[in-house]
Amino acid sequence: MSSTVQGHCDPAFAGVREVFEQNFAEGRELGAAVTVYAGDRKVVDLWGGVADRRTGREWLPDTPCFGFSCTKAVTAAAALLLAERGAYEVDGPVTGWWPEFGAEGKDGATAAHLLSHQAGLPAFARTVPAEEAADAAARASELAGQKPEWTPGEAHGYHALTYGWLAGEIVRRLSGRTVGAFAKDEFTSDLDLWIGSPDDVIERAAKLSAGRRTTDGAGGASGGAGGRPPSKGTVGADSPKTAQHDMLKRLAAAYTDPESMMNRAMNNPHPGKGGYNNPVVLRAGWPSAGMITTAPALAGFYRDLVAGRILRPDTLREALRPRASGPDRTLLVDSAFGLGFMRPSQTFFTPKPGRASAFGHTGAGGSIGLGDPEAGLAVAYLPNLMGDQAAGDLRAFRLTQAAYAGLS
Repeated sequence: MSSTVQGHCDPAFAGVREVFEQNFAEGRELGAAVTVYAGDRKVVDLWGGVADRRTGREWLPDTPCFGFSCTKAVTAAAALLLAERGAYEVDGPVTGWWPEFGAEGKDGATAAHLLSHQAGLPAFARTVPAEEAADAAARASELAGQKPEWTPGEAHGYHALTYGWLAGEIVRRLSGRTVGAFAKDEFTSDLDLWIGSPDDVIERAAKLSAGRRTTDGAGGASGGAGGRPPSKGTVGADSPKTAQHDMLKRLAAAYTDPESMMNRAMNNPHPGKGGYNNPVVLRAGWPSAGMITTAPALAGFYRDLVAGRILRPDTLREALRPRASGPDRTLLVDSAFGLGFMRPSQTFFTPKPGRASAFGHTGAGGSIGLGDPEAGLAVAYLPNLMGDQAAGDLRAFRLTQAAYAGLS
Protein backbone atom coordinates (compact mmCIF):
# COMPACT_ATOMS: atom_id res chain seq x y z
CA MET A 1 0.00 0.00 0.00
CA SER A 2 1.65 3.19 -1.19
CA SER A 3 1.45 6.32 0.91
CA THR A 4 4.06 8.36 -0.95
CA VAL A 5 3.04 11.96 -1.52
CA GLN A 6 3.41 13.07 -5.13
CA GLY A 7 2.89 16.29 -7.05
CA HIS A 8 4.35 19.75 -6.89
CA CYS A 9 4.54 22.45 -4.26
CA ASP A 10 5.90 25.98 -4.55
CA PRO A 11 8.76 26.41 -2.04
CA ALA A 12 6.86 29.22 -0.29
CA PHE A 13 4.10 26.71 0.47
CA ALA A 14 6.36 23.90 1.67
CA GLY A 15 4.43 23.88 4.94
CA VAL A 16 1.43 22.44 3.13
CA ARG A 17 3.50 19.50 1.91
CA GLU A 18 4.92 19.00 5.39
CA VAL A 19 1.45 18.82 6.96
CA PHE A 20 0.16 16.56 4.18
CA GLU A 21 3.08 14.17 4.51
CA GLN A 22 2.75 14.16 8.28
CA ASN A 23 -0.90 13.16 7.99
CA PHE A 24 0.13 10.09 6.01
CA ALA A 25 3.11 9.30 8.24
CA GLU A 26 0.92 9.38 11.35
CA GLY A 27 -1.80 7.19 9.84
CA ARG A 28 -4.43 9.91 9.43
CA GLU A 29 -4.84 9.27 5.70
CA LEU A 30 -5.60 6.41 3.38
CA GLY A 31 -5.63 8.46 0.19
CA ALA A 32 -6.08 12.19 -0.28
CA ALA A 33 -5.35 15.24 -2.40
CA VAL A 34 -4.86 18.93 -1.66
CA THR A 35 -4.66 21.84 -4.10
CA VAL A 36 -3.97 25.52 -3.42
CA TYR A 37 -4.24 28.50 -5.75
CA ALA A 38 -2.71 31.88 -5.03
CA GLY A 39 -4.57 34.01 -7.51
CA ASP A 40 -4.51 32.06 -10.77
CA ARG A 41 -1.25 30.33 -9.89
CA LYS A 42 -1.50 26.73 -8.75
CA VAL A 43 1.05 26.70 -5.94
CA VAL A 44 0.19 23.30 -4.44
CA ASP A 45 -1.03 20.17 -6.20
CA LEU A 46 -0.37 17.09 -4.07
CA TRP A 47 -1.85 13.63 -3.82
CA GLY A 48 -0.94 10.33 -2.28
CA GLY A 49 -1.98 6.99 -0.86
CA VAL A 50 -4.58 4.61 -2.20
CA ALA A 51 -7.94 5.31 -3.77
CA ASP A 52 -9.38 1.93 -2.86
CA ARG A 53 -8.35 0.14 0.32
CA ARG A 54 -9.77 -3.18 -0.89
CA THR A 55 -7.85 -3.35 -4.17
CA GLY A 56 -4.86 -1.17 -3.31
CA ARG A 57 -5.52 1.03 -6.35
CA GLU A 58 -3.31 4.11 -6.15
CA TRP A 59 -4.57 7.66 -5.92
CA LEU A 60 -3.64 9.37 -9.19
CA PRO A 61 -3.45 13.07 -10.13
CA ASP A 62 -6.94 12.90 -11.64
CA THR A 63 -8.59 10.64 -9.05
CA PRO A 64 -11.97 12.13 -8.14
CA CYS A 65 -13.45 11.79 -4.66
CA PHE A 66 -16.85 12.27 -3.10
CA GLY A 67 -17.05 15.76 -1.60
CA PHE A 68 -20.01 15.42 0.78
CA SER A 69 -21.37 18.85 1.76
CA CYS A 70 -18.71 20.71 -0.18
CA THR A 71 -21.42 20.26 -2.83
CA LYS A 72 -23.54 22.97 -1.21
CA ALA A 73 -21.18 25.74 -2.31
CA VAL A 74 -21.67 24.76 -5.97
CA THR A 75 -25.45 24.63 -5.51
CA ALA A 76 -25.34 28.07 -3.90
CA ALA A 77 -23.27 29.51 -6.75
CA ALA A 78 -25.77 28.17 -9.28
CA ALA A 79 -28.71 29.73 -7.42
CA LEU A 80 -26.88 33.04 -7.00
CA LEU A 81 -25.99 33.21 -10.68
CA LEU A 82 -29.70 33.02 -11.51
CA ALA A 83 -30.41 35.83 -9.04
CA GLU A 84 -27.66 37.89 -10.62
CA ARG A 85 -29.38 37.40 -13.99
CA GLY A 86 -32.67 38.65 -12.58
CA ALA A 87 -34.54 35.34 -12.44
CA TYR A 88 -35.71 36.03 -8.87
CA GLU A 89 -35.10 38.30 -5.90
CA VAL A 90 -32.97 36.79 -3.13
CA ASP A 91 -34.96 38.61 -0.46
CA GLY A 92 -38.27 38.16 -2.26
CA PRO A 93 -40.93 35.57 -1.35
CA VAL A 94 -40.39 31.98 -2.36
CA THR A 95 -44.08 31.77 -3.24
CA GLY A 96 -43.45 34.19 -6.11
CA TRP A 97 -41.86 31.37 -8.09
CA TRP A 98 -42.87 28.33 -5.97
CA PRO A 99 -46.49 28.92 -4.83
CA GLU A 100 -46.85 25.57 -3.09
CA PHE A 101 -44.10 26.42 -0.63
CA GLY A 102 -46.43 28.70 1.31
CA ALA A 103 -48.19 25.71 2.94
CA GLU A 104 -48.11 25.18 6.70
CA GLY A 105 -47.22 28.77 7.58
CA LYS A 106 -44.19 29.10 5.28
CA ASP A 107 -45.66 31.90 3.14
CA GLY A 108 -43.20 34.43 4.60
CA ALA A 109 -40.14 32.46 3.53
CA THR A 110 -37.64 34.12 1.19
CA ALA A 111 -35.03 32.63 -1.10
CA ALA A 112 -32.43 33.94 1.34
CA HIS A 113 -33.99 31.73 4.02
CA LEU A 114 -33.58 28.68 1.75
CA LEU A 115 -29.97 29.59 1.05
CA SER A 116 -28.96 30.30 4.65
CA HIS A 117 -30.44 27.35 6.55
CA GLN A 118 -33.31 29.41 7.97
CA ALA A 119 -36.21 27.66 6.20
CA GLY A 120 -37.20 25.55 9.20
CA LEU A 121 -37.00 22.29 7.23
CA PRO A 122 -33.73 20.69 8.38
CA ALA A 123 -35.09 17.15 8.09
CA PHE A 124 -37.76 15.19 6.28
CA ALA A 125 -40.76 14.23 8.40
CA ARG A 126 -40.58 10.62 7.14
CA THR A 127 -37.84 8.20 6.20
CA VAL A 128 -36.83 8.71 2.56
CA PRO A 129 -35.11 5.80 0.78
CA ALA A 130 -32.02 6.61 -1.31
CA GLU A 131 -33.83 5.56 -4.48
CA GLU A 132 -36.57 8.16 -3.88
CA ALA A 133 -34.00 10.88 -3.22
CA ALA A 134 -33.03 10.80 -6.88
CA ASP A 135 -36.34 12.53 -7.73
CA ALA A 136 -35.50 16.16 -6.98
CA ALA A 137 -38.93 17.50 -7.95
CA ALA A 138 -40.72 15.03 -5.66
CA ARG A 139 -38.42 15.74 -2.72
CA ALA A 140 -38.88 19.49 -3.15
CA SER A 141 -42.65 19.03 -3.33
CA GLU A 142 -42.56 16.96 -0.14
CA LEU A 143 -40.67 19.68 1.70
CA ALA A 144 -43.01 22.37 0.34
CA GLY A 145 -45.95 20.64 1.99
CA GLN A 146 -44.19 19.96 5.28
CA LYS A 147 -44.73 21.88 8.50
CA PRO A 148 -41.55 23.77 9.50
CA GLU A 149 -39.71 23.19 12.77
CA TRP A 150 -39.67 26.98 13.22
CA THR A 151 -41.08 29.93 11.34
CA PRO A 152 -38.74 30.63 8.42
CA GLY A 153 -36.34 33.40 9.28
CA GLU A 154 -36.75 33.19 13.05
CA ALA A 155 -33.87 30.76 13.65
CA HIS A 156 -31.34 28.72 11.76
CA GLY A 157 -30.26 25.11 11.83
CA TYR A 158 -28.04 23.23 9.40
CA HIS A 159 -30.16 21.69 6.63
CA ALA A 160 -27.64 18.90 6.08
CA LEU A 161 -29.46 17.13 3.25
CA THR A 162 -32.73 19.00 2.70
CA TYR A 163 -30.73 22.10 1.71
CA GLY A 164 -30.09 20.57 -1.68
CA TRP A 165 -33.75 20.13 -2.54
CA LEU A 166 -34.60 23.62 -1.25
CA ALA A 167 -31.82 25.75 -2.71
CA GLY A 168 -31.65 23.35 -5.64
CA GLU A 169 -35.29 24.00 -6.43
CA ILE A 170 -34.39 27.60 -7.24
CA VAL A 171 -32.17 26.24 -10.00
CA ARG A 172 -34.56 23.53 -11.17
CA ARG A 173 -37.61 25.80 -11.40
CA LEU A 174 -35.97 28.87 -12.81
CA SER A 175 -33.54 27.26 -15.25
CA GLY A 176 -35.27 24.00 -16.08
CA ARG A 177 -32.06 22.12 -15.29
CA THR A 178 -30.71 20.11 -12.41
CA VAL A 179 -28.02 21.75 -10.31
CA GLY A 180 -25.44 19.40 -11.79
CA ALA A 181 -26.44 20.17 -15.37
CA PHE A 182 -26.66 23.93 -14.74
CA ALA A 183 -23.25 24.07 -13.07
CA LYS A 184 -21.64 22.02 -15.84
CA ASP A 185 -23.22 24.21 -18.53
CA GLU A 186 -22.46 27.53 -16.87
CA PHE A 187 -19.21 27.38 -14.90
CA THR A 188 -17.66 23.93 -14.41
CA SER A 189 -17.40 22.72 -18.01
CA ASP A 190 -13.60 22.69 -17.83
CA LEU A 191 -13.44 21.20 -14.35
CA ASP A 192 -13.52 17.55 -13.24
CA LEU A 193 -16.54 18.21 -11.05
CA TRP A 194 -19.85 16.38 -11.28
CA ILE A 195 -23.10 16.54 -9.32
CA GLY A 196 -24.66 13.43 -10.77
CA SER A 197 -21.75 11.35 -12.01
CA PRO A 198 -21.47 9.14 -15.09
CA ASP A 199 -20.55 5.52 -14.49
CA ASP A 200 -16.98 5.88 -15.75
CA VAL A 201 -16.32 8.61 -13.18
CA ILE A 202 -17.87 6.52 -10.40
CA GLU A 203 -15.69 3.59 -11.42
CA ARG A 204 -12.41 5.50 -11.06
CA ALA A 205 -13.44 7.56 -8.02
CA ALA A 206 -11.80 7.00 -4.66
CA LYS A 207 -13.70 4.63 -2.40
CA LEU A 208 -14.58 6.01 1.01
CA SER A 209 -13.41 4.10 4.07
CA ALA A 210 -14.51 4.47 7.65
CA GLY A 211 -11.93 5.58 10.18
CA ARG A 212 -12.12 5.06 13.91
CA ARG A 213 -15.68 5.33 15.14
CA THR A 214 -16.39 6.80 18.53
CA THR A 215 -19.99 7.53 17.58
CA ASP A 216 -22.46 5.39 15.66
CA GLY A 217 -21.20 5.97 12.15
CA ALA A 218 -20.55 9.68 12.55
CA GLY A 219 -18.76 10.73 9.44
CA GLY A 220 -18.13 7.14 8.38
CA ALA A 221 -18.45 5.93 4.84
CA SER A 222 -21.75 4.24 5.61
CA GLY A 223 -22.99 6.74 8.15
CA GLY A 224 -24.88 9.96 7.64
CA ALA A 225 -22.97 12.62 5.85
CA GLY A 226 -24.87 15.65 4.74
CA GLY A 227 -22.76 17.53 7.24
CA ARG A 228 -20.62 16.61 10.22
CA PRO A 229 -20.65 17.21 13.94
CA PRO A 230 -18.26 20.09 14.54
CA SER A 231 -14.83 19.33 15.93
CA LYS A 232 -13.64 20.83 19.17
CA GLY A 233 -12.52 24.39 19.55
CA THR A 234 -13.70 27.88 18.85
CA VAL A 235 -13.30 30.19 15.90
CA GLY A 236 -11.54 32.70 18.13
CA ALA A 237 -8.69 30.37 18.94
CA ASP A 238 -5.53 30.24 16.86
CA SER A 239 -5.87 26.47 16.99
CA PRO A 240 -9.16 24.60 17.43
CA LYS A 241 -7.41 22.31 19.92
CA THR A 242 -8.78 24.45 22.76
CA ALA A 243 -10.88 21.65 24.14
CA GLN A 244 -14.56 21.65 24.91
CA HIS A 245 -14.98 18.14 26.22
CA ASP A 246 -18.56 18.58 27.41
CA MET A 247 -19.58 19.95 24.03
CA LEU A 248 -18.09 16.94 22.25
CA LYS A 249 -19.96 14.55 24.52
CA ARG A 250 -23.17 16.43 23.85
CA LEU A 251 -22.61 16.31 20.10
CA ALA A 252 -21.82 12.60 20.13
CA ALA A 253 -24.96 11.93 22.17
CA ALA A 254 -27.10 13.95 19.77
CA TYR A 255 -25.64 12.23 16.74
CA THR A 256 -26.48 8.78 18.08
CA ASP A 257 -29.95 9.74 19.35
CA PRO A 258 -32.33 8.75 16.52
CA GLU A 259 -34.81 11.41 17.62
CA SER A 260 -32.37 14.33 17.71
CA MET A 261 -32.52 17.03 15.06
CA MET A 262 -28.88 16.34 14.23
CA ASN A 263 -29.46 12.67 13.57
CA ARG A 264 -32.65 13.23 11.58
CA ALA A 265 -31.03 15.96 9.48
CA MET A 266 -27.83 14.09 8.66
CA ASN A 267 -29.10 10.57 8.15
CA ASN A 268 -32.30 10.94 6.13
CA PRO A 269 -32.17 10.06 3.29
CA HIS A 270 -29.63 7.42 4.23
CA PRO A 271 -27.39 6.44 1.30
CA GLY A 272 -28.15 2.74 1.80
CA LYS A 273 -25.88 -0.21 1.16
CA GLY A 274 -22.30 0.89 0.57
CA GLY A 275 -22.93 4.29 2.11
CA TYR A 276 -21.72 7.16 -0.05
CA ASN A 277 -19.95 4.67 -2.30
CA ASN A 278 -23.43 3.62 -3.44
CA PRO A 279 -23.71 4.23 -7.21
CA VAL A 280 -27.42 5.02 -6.78
CA VAL A 281 -26.48 8.11 -4.76
CA LEU A 282 -23.51 9.07 -6.94
CA ARG A 283 -25.56 8.92 -10.15
CA ALA A 284 -28.41 10.89 -8.57
CA GLY A 285 -26.24 13.85 -7.62
CA TRP A 286 -27.99 15.03 -4.48
CA PRO A 287 -27.48 18.82 -4.60
CA SER A 288 -26.60 18.92 -0.89
CA ALA A 289 -24.09 16.06 -0.78
CA GLY A 290 -23.65 14.45 -4.17
CA MET A 291 -20.57 15.90 -5.80
CA ILE A 292 -17.63 13.89 -7.08
CA THR A 293 -14.62 16.05 -7.91
CA THR A 294 -10.86 16.29 -7.84
CA ALA A 295 -8.97 18.62 -5.52
CA PRO A 296 -7.66 20.70 -8.47
CA ALA A 297 -11.21 21.08 -9.79
CA LEU A 298 -12.73 22.07 -6.44
CA ALA A 299 -9.91 24.54 -5.83
CA GLY A 300 -10.41 25.78 -9.39
CA PHE A 301 -14.07 26.45 -8.64
CA TYR A 302 -13.08 28.65 -5.70
CA ARG A 303 -10.31 30.26 -7.75
CA ASP A 304 -12.91 31.28 -10.33
CA LEU A 305 -15.35 32.49 -7.68
CA VAL A 306 -12.69 34.65 -6.04
CA ALA A 307 -11.61 36.02 -9.44
CA GLY A 308 -15.16 37.05 -10.37
CA ARG A 309 -15.47 34.59 -13.25
CA ILE A 310 -18.58 32.84 -11.91
CA LEU A 311 -20.35 35.62 -10.02
CA ARG A 312 -19.78 39.35 -10.17
CA PRO A 313 -17.67 40.59 -7.23
CA ASP A 314 -20.64 42.53 -5.82
CA THR A 315 -22.82 39.40 -6.00
CA LEU A 316 -20.23 37.36 -4.12
CA ARG A 317 -19.68 40.13 -1.59
CA GLU A 318 -23.41 40.23 -0.81
CA ALA A 319 -23.52 36.43 -0.65
CA LEU A 320 -20.78 36.42 1.98
CA ARG A 321 -22.60 38.84 4.26
CA PRO A 322 -23.64 36.74 7.28
CA ARG A 323 -27.35 36.02 7.15
CA ALA A 324 -27.50 33.55 10.01
CA SER A 325 -25.08 33.23 12.90
CA GLY A 326 -25.07 32.02 16.47
CA PRO A 327 -26.66 28.90 18.00
CA ASP A 328 -27.45 26.30 15.36
CA ARG A 329 -30.56 24.24 16.14
CA THR A 330 -29.19 21.23 14.29
CA LEU A 331 -25.49 21.26 15.13
CA LEU A 332 -25.90 22.53 18.73
CA VAL A 333 -22.96 24.94 18.45
CA ASP A 334 -22.51 28.32 16.83
CA SER A 335 -22.50 28.38 13.05
CA ALA A 336 -22.48 31.19 10.49
CA PHE A 337 -23.84 31.27 6.95
CA GLY A 338 -24.05 33.75 4.14
CA LEU A 339 -26.14 32.79 1.13
CA GLY A 340 -25.14 29.15 0.93
CA PHE A 341 -21.54 29.60 2.02
CA MET A 342 -20.16 28.89 5.48
CA ARG A 343 -18.39 31.73 7.22
CA PRO A 344 -15.79 31.36 10.01
CA SER A 345 -17.39 29.81 13.09
CA GLN A 346 -17.25 26.70 15.24
CA THR A 347 -18.35 24.70 12.21
CA PHE A 348 -15.90 26.29 9.74
CA PHE A 349 -12.55 26.66 11.45
CA THR A 350 -10.47 29.31 9.75
CA PRO A 351 -6.90 30.43 10.47
CA LYS A 352 -6.62 33.91 11.94
CA PRO A 353 -5.60 35.67 8.67
CA GLY A 354 -8.81 34.52 6.99
CA ARG A 355 -11.40 35.10 9.66
CA ALA A 356 -12.74 38.32 8.17
CA SER A 357 -12.87 37.24 4.54
CA ALA A 358 -12.75 33.44 4.09
CA PHE A 359 -15.77 31.45 2.96
CA GLY A 360 -16.51 27.98 1.68
CA HIS A 361 -17.89 24.70 2.92
CA THR A 362 -16.77 21.64 4.80
CA GLY A 363 -17.82 18.08 4.10
CA ALA A 364 -18.33 15.07 6.33
CA GLY A 365 -15.23 13.08 6.99
CA GLY A 366 -12.88 16.04 6.67
CA SER A 367 -13.09 17.56 3.18
CA ILE A 368 -13.09 21.31 2.59
CA GLY A 369 -13.32 23.93 -0.12
CA LEU A 370 -12.29 27.47 0.81
CA GLY A 371 -11.93 30.80 -0.94
CA ASP A 372 -10.68 34.15 0.31
CA PRO A 373 -11.18 37.23 -1.91
CA GLU A 374 -8.91 39.40 0.24
CA ALA A 375 -6.02 36.95 0.22
CA GLY A 376 -6.64 35.71 -3.33
CA LEU A 377 -6.54 32.17 -1.95
CA ALA A 378 -8.37 29.01 -2.96
CA VAL A 379 -7.93 25.68 -1.14
CA ALA A 380 -9.43 22.23 -1.64
CA TYR A 381 -8.75 19.05 0.30
CA LEU A 382 -10.39 15.67 -0.33
CA PRO A 383 -9.66 12.52 1.73
CA ASN A 384 -11.22 9.08 1.42
CA LEU A 385 -10.50 8.06 5.03
CA MET A 386 -13.30 9.52 7.09
CA GLY A 387 -12.06 11.50 10.06
CA ASP A 388 -12.83 10.78 13.69
CA GLN A 389 -15.26 13.63 14.24
CA ALA A 390 -15.85 13.12 17.93
CA ALA A 391 -12.12 13.37 18.64
CA GLY A 392 -11.68 16.40 16.42
CA ASP A 393 -10.52 16.02 12.81
CA LEU A 394 -8.04 18.83 12.18
CA ARG A 395 -6.50 17.72 8.89
CA ALA A 396 -8.22 20.38 6.79
CA PHE A 397 -7.57 23.12 9.33
CA ARG A 398 -3.85 22.37 9.47
CA LEU A 399 -3.55 22.32 5.68
CA THR A 400 -5.46 25.60 5.38
CA GLN A 401 -3.34 27.14 8.11
CA ALA A 402 -0.19 26.16 6.19
CA ALA A 403 -1.66 27.61 2.98
CA TYR A 404 -2.21 30.99 4.61
CA ALA A 405 1.30 30.86 6.05
CA GLY A 406 2.63 30.44 2.52
CA LEU A 407 1.20 33.80 1.53
CA SER A 408 3.22 35.72 4.10
